[in-house]
Amino acid sequence: MLAEVIIFLAAAVVMVPLARWAGLGAVLGFLAAGVLIGPWVLGLIDEVGTILHFSELGVVLLLFLIGLELKPSRLRVLRHVVFVVGSMQILMTTLLLWPLATWWAGSWGIGLLIAVVLSLSSTAMGVQILAEKKQLGAPHGRQAFGILLMQDIAVIPLLAIIPLFAGGEVETDVDGSILFGLLQATAVIVGLILAGRFLLRPTLRAIAATGVPEVFVAMALLVVLGTAVLADYAGLSMALGAFLAGVLLADSEYRHEIEAAIDPFKGLLLGLFFIAVGMSIDFGRVLASPLVILALVGVIMAVKFLALLLVGRIARLNRTSTVALAMALPQAGEFAFILFAVAVNEGVMTANQVDPLIVAVTISMALTPLMYLINEKWLHPWLSGSEPQPEPDRIPDDHGEPRVIIAGFGRVGQIVGRNLSMLGIHFTALDNNPEHVEFVRKFGHKIFYGDANRLDVLRAAGAGKAQLFILTISNPERSIQTAQMVRRHFPDLKIVARARNRDHAMELMALGVDEVIRETWLSSLAMARDALRAVGVRKADRYVDLFAEHDEATLREQIQHRGDQKRLARIERKSREELEELFSEDRRLLEEGREQD
Repeated sequence: MLAEVIIFLAAAVVMVPLARWAGLGAVLGFLAAGVLIGPWVLGLIDEVGTILHFSELGVVLLLFLIGLELKPSRLRVLRHVVFVVGSMQILMTTLLLWPLATWWAGSWGIGLLIAVVLSLSSTAMGVQILAEKKQLGAPHGRQAFGILLMQDIAVIPLLAIIPLFAGGEVETDVDGSILFGLLQATAVIVGLILAGRFLLRPTLRAIAATGVPEVFVAMALLVVLGTAVLADYAGLSMALGAFLAGVLLADSEYRHEIEAAIDPFKGLLLGLFFIAVGMSIDFGRVLASPLVILALVGVIMAVKFLALLLVGRIARLNRTSTVALAMALPQAGEFAFILFAVAVNEGVMTANQVDPLIVAVTISMALTPLMYLINEKWLHPWLSGSEPQPEPDRIPDDHGEPRVIIAGFGRVGQIVGRNLSMLGIHFTALDNNPEHVEFVRKFGHKIFYGDANRLDVLRAAGAGKAQLFILTISNPERSIQTAQMVRRHFPDLKIVARARNRDHAMELMALGVDEVIRETWLSSLAMARDALRAVGVRKADRYVDLFAEHDEATLREQIQHRGDQKRLARIERKSREELEELFSEDRRLLEEGREQD
């Protein structure tokens, strides 16, 4: 077993970076790794079926994280795009592919299943391309995201109904055992919902209060695998149970911490699943009919491209956005590997039918970056030349996606958050004190439990897509560590930070923090203005402004010598002497009572 683990890791370490370097994505890299070590190339691994069965835990964890993303607020904002446009895309693509798939499979039931599965696009490929081009916020990017979200939701019922296609046609007979199974499944789902609502949050709160991250990770895995096993016991798929658990926790304050805990396991196990899929391809059958494979790829991409063009026009996108949408999602998706594997395991389809489809799906995914490159280089400039460009809104519409992250949600963070909320700007607030999180949420504030000093939590909170990071953590040491983490891993993310004192401010500024606000600085200047006015100084604003400018200049000079206390003291004495000289004439006039405007 240890030797097989080393083989898997070595294959992934070699093939996935090569695939990413070639612009093909990690999924194709894992598939290529499976092909490389599988029976048809090096033959290093034999028990493909056992590995494929075990690696389905990766699918379970993936669907849990999908459920975790489906917050009710997010669905409300995108409800038209998700449920109307997304459903339209699946329906239109299925109807166009169904006759061709029926002719190819020789069965209308299997043809329907193939058409529905191929109507799903690659979430990983589509989102990655649009994110790299910074187009997720564009009209076609929002439509693509909504369509992919609907497709992710559609995977859940598809997993449940695949066994009904056994025998080549859709099973319609309902007997007592099926009714009992439905009642049993309903009871388990209701039980999960009640347990999630009344037991899960208090349990997570108690685990978080221990302050032991490893125990929290264990609890997160227990929630996912426990619900998956309960669903399996009720006759449902394990993936459906995990999805329900994710939905139950989507609005929880522990959502980001759970996502950060689960994501590494999901990545490894899902990578193992794709490797197993690559190993399971029977290239002997595929190479016997290469023209069939090319024909399948052409039909899949052409039909999906046409369907997406129709959907884009119905959704009232302009020509440029419509073509960009069609170029982003013409491929079949990674869920095809999962669904076709389930269909084979359930005896619905044979390996002879699935292997050519798997290869066609893989090739369609590999061709997508090339198609989008063609769109960017030639089609977009040609189509956009005659179309007026809309003016951006004063406040960009983020469609529920947080563009601001607030680390630390105490007094300072809450005031910043309330000002953002007034203008409808979404933000994610993180705080690592479970008692404080619970207290703040009682007053209606959106806050999540999580340590902003952890890279996985920052990624789960969306730091890679955010525009602004507001650092209000009061502890200087933790604040500096968080700033270092953000600056190192998210160099393009703007940081506005609260500084506890002068030394803290110097450390933050030395790290390249874009804006540093000293905690008592502005209030002290305001008090100084009031004090000068109270003793009769009519130019109070001018004096305080000059002092502030001089002090800021001194602070920036001190940054270069922040480790040398003697040098810092000399700079401070020099600053005081310069100020005394600068205000010497004004002070003389004040002493003589002859200050003039």
